[in-house]
Amino acid sequence: MEPVIPLGGRVSGPRLAVLLGSWRQGGSRQGAADLAAAIELQVLDGQLPLGTRLPAERELADALGASRTLIGAALDRLRENGFVASRRGAGSWITAPGRRRRDTAVPDGADLIDFAHASPPAPPGMIAAVDAARATLVDHLGQHGYQDRGLPVLREKIARRYTERGLPTTAAQIMVTNGAHHAFVLVLRMLTGPGDRVLVEQPTYPNALEAVRAAHAIPVPVALDPAGTRGWDIAGIDAALRQASPRLAYLVVDFQNPTGLRLDAEGRERLGAVLARARTPVVVDETLVELDLEGDPLTGPPPLAAFAGDLAISVGSASKSHWGGLRLGWIRASEDLLGRLISARYAVDLGSPVFEQVVFSELLEADGWAALARRREELRGNRDALAAAVSRHLPDWTFTPPKGGLSLWCRIPEPVSSRLAVASASHGLQVTPGSRFGVHGGMERWIRLPFSLPPAKLDEAVRRLSAAAASVRGTPASLDAPLA
Repeated sequence: MEPVIPLGGRVSGPRLAVLLGSWRQGGSRQGAADLAAAIELQVLDGQLPLGTRLPAERELADALGASRTLIGAALDRLRENGFVASRRGAGSWITAPGRRRRDTAVPDGADLIDFAHASPPAPPGMIAAVDAARATLVDHLGQHGYQDRGLPVLREKIARRYTERGLPTTAAQIMVTNGAHHAFVLVLRMLTGPGDRVLVEQPTYPNALEAVRAAHAIPVPVALDPAGTRGWDIAGIDAALRQASPRLAYLVVDFQNPTGLRLDAEGRERLGAVLARARTPVVVDETLVELDLEGDPLTGPPPLAAFAGDLAISVGSASKSHWGGLRLGWIRASEDLLGRLISARYAVDLGSPVFEQVVFSELLEADGWAALARRREELRGNRDALAAAVSRHLPDWTFTPPKGGLSLWCRIPEPVSSRLAVASASHGLQVTPGSRFGVHGGMERWIRLPFSLPPAKLDEAVRRLSAAAASVRGTPASLDAPLA
């Protein structure tokens, strides 16, 4: 019985070429295998949803600069592995892989380990906060429920935290959003248009890159140096601001995702001066600022906004510090800019859910931000456990243990990050390759490993990753290793 073609959009040849990035790894003889592996990765990573129609062979060949013979061979591999289905006259589309090949199958009972999401579980006080919120919610039920800026009590608590960190802030400078990513998208919609440039770090948060592209803007990368003493190339940022004239910058200066780097106070002062001189607004993503694993967030360097002034638009989130299920974030900016943002927001949504805001406010009411000390201690143990596991199972990988955040940024000996991500799925492991963090792909010698899982799970994840790495290198003995 022929499969039913599911409903789905179509990806064009040029768009697919951008998604695949530098897909060719093994030279002309392995071109079909490289292309098939790169497309499989995009399917496993959710970038090519089920039902997505693929471009015709001729269109894809033109977009990738490859022969139709190579394209056809890659599609044959994808059909064999169950990632693509085709029908004469209807083309090809993405489908769910049916059965895995026998030599790389995950044994029955082996759970899939999510080694891609850098997000911790909810903190212990969540249920108590929900219970308390039920009583507090009564005060809001007689109102219309629309809060374009957010609940005043929650905005006051967020503003107080900024003041404690060295950036005097009032509740009037805070707007609650549906996460930090939502906050960034709102700013993008207001300050940029099609064809505008947005300066970003290289590597950077993949979803931020997707948001820039969705706004039809152009990301302009400035490379970070993960092994450097500071990481940020201030002179390079200055040059990019002068030469590219971006309308906006997006920076993560506190435990940068994915490198874990943190810019010191001196660097922030220099960076703030560079941004001020260019008059370039900057979105400062502070999602990870509370996850300082070596100290207290209040004793860290002041927010970048303390040096960049009203040009800095700080965005934060409860997702990494507390729980992603709350889907709450915020923007800290000047009152004038917030007023403009609220007007722009009406085209997207009409405010964040009241109940979640009440729950988060109750979480902060219980013991402020002090409860995060326990979370930081737990994550510090996870980080050390992951570092030990990588050193034990993958001794030729290198990394610098981050002083905060949620992940290790590992350098691998060979440029096989994308292949490794595909191979890991066959070992019961979901992992994100380095190419997702690059503006134009690449980053094939890097991979991000989160440490939000418990230590025992982290060790098992790295053991599976080691087996996948051995299979990519062509070491068949690793495939016989049983999965716990």
